[in-house]
Amino acid sequence: MRVGAPMRRKLPLGIQTFREIREDGCYYVDKTPYARRLVDEGKHYFLSRPRRFGKSLFVDTLKELFEANEPLFRGLAIHDAWDWSTRHPVIRLDFGGGNYRALDGVRARLGVQFDAIESSAGIRSRYETLPERFADLIRTLREQTGRRVVVLVDEYDKPILDALDDPEQARANRDFLRGFYGTVKSADAHVRFSFFTGVSKFTKVSLFSELNNLTDITLHPRYANICGYAESDLDEVFAPELEGLDRERIREWYNGYSWLGPVRVYNPFGLLLLFDTRRFRAHWFGTATPRFLIEALRRRGILSPELDGMTGTDELLSAFDVDEMEPEALLFQTGYLTILSEEDDGDGPVYRLGYPNREVRQGLNTNLLRAMTPARLGTPGARLRGLLRDRDFGGLERFFRAFFDAVPYEWHTNNEIARYEGYYAAVCYSHLAAAGLEVVVEDASNRGRADLAVRFAGQVFLFELQVVDAEPTGAALAQLRDRDYAAKYRGAGEPVHLIGIEFSKATRNVAAFETATA
Repeated sequence: MRVGAPMRRKLPLGIQTFREIREDGCYYVDKTPYARRLVDEGKHYFLSRPRRFGKSLFVDTLKELFEANEPLFRGLAIHDAWDWSTRHPVIRLDFGGGNYRALDGVRARLGVQFDAIESSAGIRSRYETLPERFADLIRTLREQTGRRVVVLVDEYDKPILDALDDPEQARANRDFLRGFYGTVKSADAHVRFSFFTGVSKFTKVSLFSELNNLTDITLHPRYANICGYAESDLDEVFAPELEGLDRERIREWYNGYSWLGPVRVYNPFGLLLLFDTRRFRAHWFGTATPRFLIEALRRRGILSPELDGMTGTDELLSAFDVDEMEPEALLFQTGYLTILSEEDDGDGPVYRLGYPNREVRQGLNTNLLRAMTPARLGTPGARLRGLLRDRDFGGLERFFRAFFDAVPYEWHTNNEIARYEGYYAAVCYSHLAAAGLEVVVEDASNRGRADLAVRFAGQVFLFELQVVDAEPTGAALAQLRDRDYAAKYRGAGEPVHLIGIEFSKATRNVAAFETATA
């Protein structure tokens, strides 16, 4: 080890317990300044962040803080600014476990947790219903300790999300939770602080109509980095892990998330697994892709090229409910799209959305490709990159012909999404994106828009995709040439390749594949 080099620590992989991280000497990015600000500035809060982004760890940090476990906070920003002589009773409810597709799954999960809290406090509940039991627990803890109670709810939305494939059960879970969460407001005189967190941001009308005093910090710039790692955290906390890794490649794969803060943040789960395995992979994406996400996009006929460039308002990004899942809200809240830019024309902000990084772009398009066709994909990414790198356009034509040959005729006739003309463009786009390539859709110039543009291996590939009735026309390549879409790239000195592909409605395959160098 170099003299003066920072010491390597244990990676907190999968650890959501603040005490364990601190006592085991794990790396820890200090989030306590956010905790202090929350307590100083308000009382009831709501936060939405994607899965595996550190929400549960932050909830546990709040628990240890209010329970005044001072030794755990030594050396952290909040230590000298907190009153360690005051200990508040904490009710922490966690919906991370449980079978929420079952009729009484939510009640069973809450019942187990209430039993444990009441037993620990020596309380015998006088009530049977869970909302009344919750209210009684808050009041009794206040009376016992003389201190107001802290309520922390982790994964508040999981009972609904887990049951989305059974809308009736999802509605039942939602309706029960609406009344249950409203208990916090009715017991407000006995509550010191409350914090609700989860993946989705359900509309206040649907879930929080009875708890309408929550401050939503999801898109609050001062709390944008409350979860995830900033660029500075890599240098200040994880410096020992960076040796031998390409910093720009780390950014490309795992950085890019924005909740309107001054900097973009890294996905912590993917970054920690990179440090552990030393391999660039879709670590976060591979843990789980919600079925309801892919199904919702397929059902609405939303094709992959449309995703990178969606826009949304504050209202639209919050429009999430069992019966109303706007795709923009769904993709943003689950972390598959992030905010790229913000504009305000006087009627409120409009956000341009896009993929945060390569991990998500590559992983999501792989899943969308499987949803768009039953053809076996295997792992075509390396082959596709090789064909482009070597300018093997004959091989590229054979690649796409073989793919569409593998799609049965019956699948086209029985699957509505395959009837769209954009289906062929979506398949090509998702193939390129799933191969880890950055694809620009309808890349604009003063002469028009190329359907797809790819920069790779020091070259530019411009695609024009058209659908013909049966016989090829040569119009796709002609359009690339006649409108000189390559003009904007010539100044960079990179070779520009034109690829015109025509798809036949009759054969449902490539009718013409023509190329030229601009």
